[in-house]
Amino acid sequence: MGLFDSLKKGLTKARSNFTTKILKTFMQHKFVTEELYEELEEALITADVSAELAMDILDKLKDKAIEKRITDTLELYELLQEEMSELIPQSSPLQINQKKMNIVLVVGVNGVGKTTSIGKISGKLVQEGKKVMLVAADTFRAAAADQLSIWAERSGSLIVRHGEGGDPAAVIYDAIHSARAKDIDVLLVDTAGRLHNKKNLMNELSKIHKVLNREVPGAPHETLLVIDATTGQNGLMQAEAFNEAANISGLVLTKMDGTAKGGIIFNISKEYNIPVKYVCIGEKIEDMIPFDREEFIRALFSKEE
Repeated sequence: MGLFDSLKKGLTKARSNFTTKILKTFMQHKFVTEELYEELEEALITADVSAELAMDILDKLKDKAIEKRITDTLELYELLQEEMSELIPQSSPLQINQKKMNIVLVVGVNGVGKTTSIGKISGKLVQEGKKVMLVAADTFRAAAADQLSIWAERSGSLIVRHGEGGDPAAVIYDAIHSARAKDIDVLLVDTAGRLHNKKNLMNELSKIHKVLNREVPGAPHETLLVIDATTGQNGLMQAEAFNEAANISGLVLTKMDGTAKGGIIFNISKEYNIPVKYVCIGEKIEDMIPFDREEFIRALFSKEE
């Protein structure tokens, strides 16, 4: 199954809500009218696009429709896709430097699927021929290191872990030195889930960031924020808080197959200009898909069943 078909299948719920309502709105009108724009605004907000962003999209859509003298609703539907695509920053998979060890820090709130995401990403990297080491720096959640160990075995990666309740910075320190000795290409660092509104936990994340940078100047080379796509508008607050604490370089959106609201991607992209690196549409390693905005938009807006 190709990328487009995988995305289309994984986005079934989002498409049934997002695309069906929007397409239905267009199909109910023969010509472009103010009433069409009003119904379209409501459809976008229902799909979890923020009201402010929906208004911004429609203002630009109206201007371009007038400029291009568009009166046909299906032409306007194509133009809407272009507008939505332009909201999302161009992205690429993890930036891996072939000449040095690459450190990727993975952060997020509790229960979004950080550990599972790390396991799936490591599997993809190993399939690409990279030597990967996982770092169990979540020393607070019971069985977090055990879960990561299972993923390490499944993906063919190495792992460094300490006992439960240990110092995350100490695990990271040991992992860096072990990775150097083993000529590791990518170090994937799992961290404890932390609420974005708990200042002490966010400060601890900043400390981890500093430890990495002290041991390996320039590290972390990527900091990925994992967001549960079903959380909707709450994802915006998470992005703001974690970006302030850890300078987020990319997003991993999990449970995209479980949400009927695809608006979160557009909201975060518009507000913080953070690229999406991966979307997860299932339980298997191959269900962690490197994000491609054109393919994503094409799959989301596809008229085919």
